[in-house]
Amino acid sequence: MSKASQSIYDIEINNLLGQPIELSEYRGKKILFVNVASKCGFTPQYRALQQLQDTYKDDLVIIGVPCNQFGKQEPGNSDEIKEFCELNYGVTFLISEKISVKGSKQHELYKWLTKKTYNGRKNSTVKWNFQKYLVDEHGEFLDYFYSITRPTSSRITKYLK
Repeated sequence: MSKASQSIYDIEINNLLGQPIELSEYRGKKILFVNVASKCGFTPQYRALQQLQDTYKDDLVIIGVPCNQFGKQEPGNSDEIKEFCELNYGVTFLISEKISVKGSKQHELYKWLTKKTYNGRKNSTVKWNFQKYLVDEHGEFLDYFYSITRPTSSRITKYLK
């Protein structure tokens, strides 16, 4: 296994309010990044993501990453996304600014998550909304899970015990 060329903790991304998320604050906890959308068949996974956050809050941080690149299923602005998540699913976990997770404008975070040259472990392609990427408590890439994998699946929770 090769070493990542950049630490995930050095990547800059903002929350929905435009304030920086300091990923380094989450050293010592696993981080689950999920590209989210409000108008997707997988949108009800917000509920399971919140359940996962509540269950493993001492060891896990979930960061929802809004993206409008799949079927234009996240058309909302920051305020609309925040309101939708809170009102419909009681989301209290962190939601980032809306970004591109693939293509020529791919955000640095997703370059790290999807390219072995950055994360030191695996290449992947974001196939659809609600694909999940898990990073361990030391900032090392663990694995990724396609949209059909429920947030509370043992494929994910086996890393959290």
